[in-house]
Amino acid sequence: MALATRKKQKPTITMTRSDHQRLSNLAESLPTSAVSVAGELFVELDRARIVTDGRISAKIVRMGSALRFTSDLGEDRSVTLVMPGEADIAENRISILTPIGVALIGLSVGQSIDWTARDGRVHRLTVESVNAPGEMSRAPVSAALQS
Repeated sequence: MALATRKKQKPTITMTRSDHQRLSNLAESLPTSAVSVAGELFVELDRARIVTDGRISAKIVRMGSALRFTSDLGEDRSVTLVMPGEADIAENRISILTPIGVALIGLSVGQSIDWTARDGRVHRLTVESVNAPGEMSRAPVSAALQS
């Protein structure tokens, strides 16, 4: 019975030194109204393994990464993880200052994590693929973007 009630352990995550510094500065600057997201971000920053910028695998989610994930809700989404001022849900750019953004940072392809939505429900997501920042997406470009 103890095994059934035990909370799932979070997967190991990795961050570049520059992402860690930028996100630490961001979390420290947040207004009081965003304390819960800041707290979640600080937890992830504290448990991350930090590597030099040039020594991170291309399969790890970092700021600016385009990635695809699936969830226990049946979602299969392709998004880019961005800073708050660059977020645009219509363009599939999600902010690091969302519960799902905080959950994604530092995960590698194949890893899963539980995250708590703003409504308090716990969901599970799995990273299916990652394109490093600046790497061309393997997805076809829509005709609207080509013109």
